[in-house]
Amino acid sequence: MTTGNKSIVQRALAGLVDTGDVDTFASFLSADFIHHRPDSTTSTKAEWLAAVRAALGPTAGMQVEILHLLADGDHVVVHSRRRLPDGGPEIVVVDVLRIADGSIAEVWEIIEPAAQATANLAWWESARR
Repeated sequence: MTTGNKSIVQRALAGLVDTGDVDTFASFLSADFIHHRPDSTTSTKAEWLAAVRAALGPTAGMQVEILHLLADGDHVVVHSRRRLPDGGPEIVVVDVLRIADGSIAEVWEIIEPAAQATANLAWWESARR
């Protein structure tokens, strides 16, 4: 199951990352797909795909480097570094995907601008004192 779920995510991401093929990616999502953000907002499949399509223009040429692809049971975790072209901002992203019946049913997405990583650690430093 774990290897199969990892393969589903790899195939789904291949076209999206390489060519921006949203339609192929969409075919890997379940009908009741839910996308979760850190601010507790959620999106339906249609809402999230519309947001992805809208982002393709501003993120054209973005480089995506997948650093880790880990699977455990029905969950797959993707850790990536993404850079906009021409020295644009860099972000680090962790996506946790839940697979159900051969489709991606849910995604939890955590995004951190790489340039702000040190500032975001301030809470940790104050807790160590």
